[in-house]
Amino acid sequence: MATQEPLHIDPSELGVYEIESLCMNCRDNGITKILPIKIPHFKDVLLESFNCDKCGFHNRTVKDAGQIQEKGTKYRFRIETPQDFQRQVVRGDTGVLRIEDLELETPPAPGQLTNLEGVFGKIISDLEADQPARKEAQPDMYKAVEGITAQLRGYLEGKNLPVTLSLDDPSGNSFIEPSTNDFSNSKYTRTDYARTHAQNVQLGLVAEDAEDGTDANQDNAEDGGGMDGVDIVDGEVYELPTECPACGKPCTVNMKKTKIPHFKEVIIMATNCDYCGYRTSDVKTGGEVPEKGRRITLQVKTKEDLSRDILKSETCALKSETLGLEVHAGTLGGRFTTVEGLLTDVRDQLHGQIFDVDGDLAGGDSMTAETRCKWNAFFDKLNKAINAEVEFDIILEDPLANSFVQETRDNDPQVKSEDYERTPEEMEELGLNDIKTEGYEQDKETVAAKTNGEEKHSL
Repeated sequence: MATQEPLHIDPSELGVYEIESLCMNCRDNGITKILPIKIPHFKDVLLESFNCDKCGFHNRTVKDAGQIQEKGTKYRFRIETPQDFQRQVVRGDTGVLRIEDLELETPPAPGQLTNLEGVFGKIISDLEADQPARKEAQPDMYKAVEGITAQLRGYLEGKNLPVTLSLDDPSGNSFIEPSTNDFSNSKYTRTDYARTHAQNVQLGLVAEDAEDGTDANQDNAEDGGGMDGVDIVDGEVYELPTECPACGKPCTVNMKKTKIPHFKEVIIMATNCDYCGYRTSDVKTGGEVPEKGRRITLQVKTKEDLSRDILKSETCALKSETLGLEVHAGTLGGRFTTVEGLLTDVRDQLHGQIFDVDGDLAGGDSMTAETRCKWNAFFDKLNKAINAEVEFDIILEDPLANSFVQETRDNDPQVKSEDYERTPEEMEELGLNDIKTEGYEQDKETVAAKTNGEEKHSL
């Protein structure tokens, strides 16, 4: 048999590629068709379709045509109307989808390009596939699954809405389509996060040692030592060895403590990887947890206001009623910049998600003219704000009161700061419900006494 030439696929070239490949069902040869496609708001993917004329077996998958992203991504979306089920979804090979209201989680599976209606339909069909066997062997499980599928069908029919789902992908290659209306409420959130060592191992970025399950790069980073016993001095730059969250190779984090006038001390951290070029900066705040959160409102009226220093902590949400914008905590991480710099970061991240990197619509084949006009109007308004062509407001809402806006003078009338009671959701998300600051010594002694008593009794 002649050796088949390797197939080279260029995602930038349109057209269907065909290649003869082995059928995993009958072990005869079938045809795999591969279509490179650009998805609006997202990136390049490969649609793969296999068909076997001998046995009729067929399969459809979606594969990412790009690279693993620098950070993992988690989307959270609240479905409020039947129209929301038409949102486009790309689920990467490592994406984990979870329906929060039902505590139903689907494990990683082959890539999928569909909409939310298709996602729910696929879950229903997968659950019902083994129902006949469950009915005989596990009647209780059969009834439980029947209840779940009934709820899922109810959601598709518009009953019992809203329902919340999340899509978590450590590779950063999954996606839920946004809308311009999402930025004026909290139904859609996207959070970028640094991958853990275990996730880098899962993605194949780091080779795990076969004997003890550890990685040599991680050991080298730990050998450099931490900051135990080190007295951190203001203005000094400290270097910490760590693992690059993008490629898993050893890199260095530069850390510096500085004092923001009229505010508090913060830690500025910058990561630079010599292997893959990954670079990031972050700002960490410290100190005790205040009794209340803080909401800071800035009225931007002139170009000089764009030069005000602004600290947005990693727990802070950014809002603007004038611009119809809401950026949830965790989306941009901690930033110490200016008002102009913060808005530019928001614009660039959104623009990179909605449009292609060269400014053209990504593919343009599934974005309607109405949707395109809405996004263009949104970015036009945002650009006018960055250029100080319109007056607008900025609201920083931080449950830990670790954010700051520079005042040009005492009692600046353009800056309003107020404390507010944290919501139960914020308390739970920050883990404050589990913190006990008084009487924990007695509790510890009580637990120890009970433990000792149980041990003596067991002997």
